Amino acid sequence: MASLADALAQQLLTGRHIASLATANPDGSLHMVAVWFWFDGTHLFVATASGSRKARNLQSNPKVSLMIDSRDPAASCGITIAGTAQILAGDASRQKNAEIHGRYLSKAALADARVGPVFAAWDDVTIQITPTSVIAWDMRVADRQFFGGALESNPGYLLTLER
Repeated sequence: MASLADALAQQLLTGRHIASLATANPDGSLHMVAVWFWFDGTHLFVATASGSRKARNLQSNPKVSLMIDSRDPAASCGITIAGTAQILAGDASRQKNAEIHGRYLSKAALADARVGPVFAAWDDVTIQITPTSVIAWDMRVADRQFFGGALESNPGYLLTLER
C-alpha cells in the first residue's frame, strides 16, 4: 500500500494529469469519466456540474475511486485512490473550482469571455475526495525487477499511444 506522501504519488498528484473517476450507478454498475483535479495536500477536488451523473451518483453512494496515470508507455506509472466523497457548493465550491480550472486552462483562456465564465457556470459544484487507500505502480521498477530492463533498453518494445 502506498501513501499520499510517497514521491511517486506526489509527482502525480501535483502534476497536470487527467484522472479517471469512478462512482457507482444506482443499478450497481460503475460510471467512469475523465476529470481534471486539484490536490491540496490532504483532499482531492474535482469540478463538476450538479446535474452530472457522477454528482448524482455520489448523493446516494459516497464511495469513489480516482486513478491518475502518466499515460507514457516509456515511464508508465500511476496511483489509484479509493475514498469517500462529499459535494461542496456555494463559495467553497467556486474557490476550489477556480483552483482546478487554473491548473488546466491558461490565464488567456480564463480571461476569454467564451471560455472562463462558461467553465465557472458549468462546474457549479465540487467533489471533495477524502482518501482511504492509495495503490501505486511504476512499470519502470517492474521492468528492472522482472524483465531485466528489456523494456527500457528497447524503446521499440512499447508502442506509442494515440493522442
